[in-house]
Amino acid sequence: MQLSIIIVNYNVKYFLEQCLLSVRQAIENIEAEVFVVDNNSVDGSQKMLKERFPKVKTICNKDNVGFAVANNQAIRQSTGKYVLLL
Repeated sequence: MQLSIIIVNYNVKYFLEQCLLSVRQAIENIEAEVFVVDNNSVDGSQKMLKERFPKVKTICNKDNVGFAVANNQAIRQSTGKYVLLL
């Protein structure tokens, strides 16, 4: 795996969707994995992820653990040579 992309989300469903559409297009010819760590959003973000982006690896926290902790959760699971915090 060349690249692991990590996105932390908290109640910004619309922007997350736009971001993932851009990422999908950008990594078309790259060996990459995408993680979204959701910090207990209540805006339907998790449902949208499951329906629109089933290939994205999702970590759903039961609390808002913060930006740094959320990134570290995904970094520990990532397999890419490079990690992009987006």
